[in-house]
Amino acid sequence: MMSRQRKIGISIVFILAMMGSTLSLQAQQDNAGPGTIVTDRPDATEAPTLVPKGFLQVETGGFYESLDDNNVKTERTVYNTTLLRYGLLDNMELRVGWNLETRQTTIGGLGTVGELNGFSPLLLGVKVGIAEEKNGAPEIGLIGHLFLPFTASDDFKPQTTGADFRFAFSHTLSDKSNLSYNVGAQWGDDSPELAYIYTVAFGHSITKKFGFYVELYGDFPENTTANHFFDTGITYLLQPNIQLDATIGKGITDDQDILLSAGVSFRVPN
Repeated sequence: MMSRQRKIGISIVFILAMMGSTLSLQAQQDNAGPGTIVTDRPDATEAPTLVPKGFLQVETGGFYESLDDNNVKTERTVYNTTLLRYGLLDNMELRVGWNLETRQTTIGGLGTVGELNGFSPLLLGVKVGIAEEKNGAPEIGLIGHLFLPFTASDDFKPQTTGADFRFAFSHTLSDKSNLSYNVGAQWGDDSPELAYIYTVAFGHSITKKFGFYVELYGDFPENTTANHFFDTGITYLLQPNIQLDATIGKGITDDQDILLSAGVSFRVPN
C-alpha cells in the first residue's frame, strides 16, 4: 500500500506542475523566445546550454524518495525544487534555487521516530559557456554553486557553507538523440570530505513533443564507499518554452528504494 506521506507528496507534485503550466501558458504563447527551451531538470545531468540573455527560466516541481538502511527508513518529500535561471550575458547565467522539504524517519515499521521540516540552504550560482559544439567536439559549460547555511530552516541548517562545481558536456548523436555528461566535485553537510561527482545521460526525442532519457549518476567520497544511481523519465513540450517532466529512479549501490519526481519548466523575457 502507498503511504499517506507518499500520496501527499505525489499529489502536490502534480498540482505544482499543472498550476505552473496553466498560469504561464497564456502569458507565454505569444512570445516563445529564441528556440526551444533547454532545462537542467528532471535528470541529475546539467546541460551546458545557457538561458538566453535577458530571459528568465523557472524550473520547478517536487519529488519523493524512500531510503532504507538496516531497517531504518527515511522518507523525503520535497514540495518545491524551484530553480531560477537568468541570462545575464551571452556566455553567463545566474542561478538561484531553494527547496522546501520534509523528512520522516521510522525504525522497523514502528512509526515515526523523527521528522524534519523546512527550507534547505539556498543555492546561489552561475553557469558559464565555454565552447559550442563543433567538428565532433562537445558543447561545454562550467557550473558552480554555493549553499548558504544562514538561509536554511533550523532543521536543515548546516554549520558551514556547502559548494559544488561541475563541467557539463553535450554531444549531438543524431537529429533525435544526444549524450550529455558531467564531472565535478561537491562539499557539504558539515563534512570536510570532498566527493567527486559524475553523471551520464542519453536523451531521445520520440516525437516533436515527447522525449525520454536514461541516466546513470553518482559520487565518489574521499573516505567512504561510492554511491551509484539510475533513473529514467519523460518530457513533454507543451509549448516551445514550456516543458513538463516525470521521472522514476532507484539506487544501485545506495539505499535508495525509489525516487519519484515531476515538474514544469518555462521561460519568459525580462
